[in-house]
Amino acid sequence: MLSDSTILELIKNGKLVIENFIEDNITPNGYDVRVDEIFVESLNNTFNIGSKKFFIVSTIEYFKFPEDIAGQIWLRTTWARKGIITGAGLIDAGFEGKLNIMSFNSSEKDLRIERGERYAQVIFIRLDKKPILPYGKRSGHYFGQSGIIR
Repeated sequence: MLSDSTILELIKNGKLVIENFIEDNITPNGYDVRVDEIFVESLNNTFNIGSKKFFIVSTIEYFKFPEDIAGQIWLRTTWARKGIITGAGLIDAGFEGKLNIMSFNSSEKDLRIERGERYAQVIFIRLDKKPILPYGKRSGHYFGQSGIIR
């Protein structure tokens, strides 16, 4: 797992690209991504998530992972304590695009999420060596995605 100083170094030397990057969102071992779009009914820049409803969050940030760095998505504790469950997982080395985070409001209450709120954290993991075929060449199904893909 990479530390904040290594993540910043990778960004500064252009090896890891995070478009719409905000340095304040760096954590000791990752980066907090923010809400761009949510696949539900919305009102302006606020998304209303009904009780027991599935929804998909797309990030403001657009990532370009190098071939030797993978990532994991973790829901921020703030949202987990409100009853959100995610189906987030691994981001393949070499992935490029916005992240889609499958989520479910398991609580009995409706929730409101605003565009720009910090929603999840990405942690970065260095591979022991570059893969034979990175994501874009192996499958690349979601390579370059820029919004919600269902």
